[in-house]
Amino acid sequence: MTVVIGFEGSANKIGVGIVRDGEVLSNPRRTYITPPGQGFLPSETARHHRSVILTVLKEALEEAGLKPADVDCVAYTKGPGMGAPLVTVALVARTVAQLWGKPLLGVNHCIGHIEMGRLITQANNPTVLYVSGGNTQVIAYSERRYRIFGETIDIAVGNCLDRFARVIKISNDPSPGYNIEQMAKKGTQYVELPYTVKGMDVSFSGILSYIEETLFSMLVEITERAMAHCSSQEVLIVGGVGCNLRLQEMMGVMCKERGAKLFATDESFCIDNGAMIAQAGWEMFRSGQTTELSDSWITQRYRTDEVEVTWRD
Repeated sequence: MTVVIGFEGSANKIGVGIVRDGEVLSNPRRTYITPPGQGFLPSETARHHRSVILTVLKEALEEAGLKPADVDCVAYTKGPGMGAPLVTVALVARTVAQLWGKPLLGVNHCIGHIEMGRLITQANNPTVLYVSGGNTQVIAYSERRYRIFGETIDIAVGNCLDRFARVIKISNDPSPGYNIEQMAKKGTQYVELPYTVKGMDVSFSGILSYIEETLFSMLVEITERAMAHCSSQEVLIVGGVGCNLRLQEMMGVMCKERGAKLFATDESFCIDNGAMIAQAGWEMFRSGQTTELSDSWITQRYRTDEVEVTWRD
């Protein structure tokens, strides 16, 4: 009988499983969960994996009732996935293989999904729909290859759902997709969204664009209300999202209808940069403001309206 231990950590989940001739002996796992409205960054995900991987490895061996000497091969996810988490897992797998004196085997993440599915379901030669946070593919086996017959031409369906969940602040625990599904079960109204099938390929970015259209409409509306309240004839869009051309276009239509003027910058200045801090400091300093060393602390909560603007009339 052959025993293989596998290490997976290509995204926000870290798992160690042990299989013996088609029997799953153990399969503990941990998930890196971020707050609602946030995704998971590679470096932070890797840090999470490093903090728990040895604990998960110990659990896998204990649940399987095996010792390192019982293992015949150490397998790990070679790719695809997020760089930093993949490196973390590969490093541990390489170390374990050397310490235990076992052979090492790099495995394709997608193939791992397919083969586990075939094992659990006992499907013989199925057409496979592979959908995840990073992949959306229709696959079938032919001539010693898993052939891709169709796939997304932009973002993966899971990524689309994750990003949608972040927009409306749906919890990431246990996963955005799961929570969206539970909420959808309670829905009573079907909302039409862009339906884009191009041959065998699909596009999900249009759905997010549709969502953005709604969000941007709301922003345009409240901006127009503020303009009316202040009798203003100018609009300035700043911040990273200000780079969005559709937002600029929609705001421009409103401004034109009101006889107002729209101002916006490109990504050089819309996205966070040092020059914007320098310019604000210049204005503050010229108006007589300075900060004493004893007052030079930081705060994560600093509202715009807390600042006294001494450099304008």
